[in-house]
Amino acid sequence: MRNFYKNKKILVTGATGFKGAWLCSWLNILGAKVYGVGFNPNKNKNLFYKLNLQKKISLKIMDVRDLKSIKKYISKIKPSIIFHLAAQPLIFDSYKKPYLTFDVNFRGSLNIVDTSFNLKSVKSLVVVTSDKCYESNNSRVGFKESDILGGIDPYSASKAATEIMTRAYRKSFLSKKRQIGISTGRAGNVIGGGDWSDKRLIPDCIRSILNNEIIKLRNPNFNRPWQHVLEPLKGYLILAKKQYSNPYKYSGAWNFGTNPKSLTTVKKIVEHIINFWGKGKLVAKRKSFYEQENLQLNISKAKKELNWKPTYNIKESVKITTEWYYQVIKEKKSPQQVTKNQIIKYMYDSKINWN
Repeated sequence: MRNFYKNKKILVTGATGFKGAWLCSWLNILGAKVYGVGFNPNKNKNLFYKLNLQKKISLKIMDVRDLKSIKKYISKIKPSIIFHLAAQPLIFDSYKKPYLTFDVNFRGSLNIVDTSFNLKSVKSLVVVTSDKCYESNNSRVGFKESDILGGIDPYSASKAATEIMTRAYRKSFLSKKRQIGISTGRAGNVIGGGDWSDKRLIPDCIRSILNNEIIKLRNPNFNRPWQHVLEPLKGYLILAKKQYSNPYKYSGAWNFGTNPKSLTTVKKIVEHIINFWGKGKLVAKRKSFYEQENLQLNISKAKKELNWKPTYNIKESVKITTEWYYQVIKEKKSPQQVTKNQIIKYMYDSKINWN
């Protein structure tokens, strides 16, 4: 894997986001030449800047909705692989700003997909969507990649629309004349150190603990396929490599979720955090908008065809996440070193040949 990514030009959209920062860090460890596109965040509470990534990769502050600028920039740097992570990521905010959500998540993705197809340097594109792109049925049976797409809330619907658009480009334009691997990655609820977003479970818990406040849970009994952020990122890295050389075989939709036993309630996750940190109290509060009660992905396809599988169970994932915050906040360790150590340990624990 390291030999494949070393010195390759890689573009990561959404680089200054939580998931993007972890991916940029990992690609940096693998020796890639990383280019990032992202928004201009609050640097004091942003993982990208906490990891000093602005000095390790080439970052361009840019809006993915700006087609002219996107085309100009990508044509200039000529990446061979693109990971498209840029998004409006919150269901809560999608109810308040539905137009913005569709504009960023769908039109922004369309700009990246269309530009990639029209630029010969791009050999592999991974468009990151969500496990919420499926039609809601509140079943405990895991969604397969072939299941019906839908989405009741604007966020979920925007991701389903992105899936349909990406599939249309793949079916219509992938040919001997234009060989490009193009896939979508559907992941569950990711957790990990360095996320300070509002209205997200782990950051909200950590803030409450630090401020000696009661942790208020919106939907304590909802089941979610919680996974450490490195789990789906590993899937994206494997997928991008495989479809780079064999686009016809590997291009498609892929689930990167958890094992069925890791389907865990919101309340249980918080109890794990309190236990690992050593303090904290929780209370349930009334939910204010619709969310799926049960959500699970079937990961048989990725296991069989990509040889990808989760490395950590849910308790290990929460422990590692809590340790990141504890080491950085309480023990005053460097966010850069803690993150690097966790990535290297994960690479070892995953038992994959990363050379």
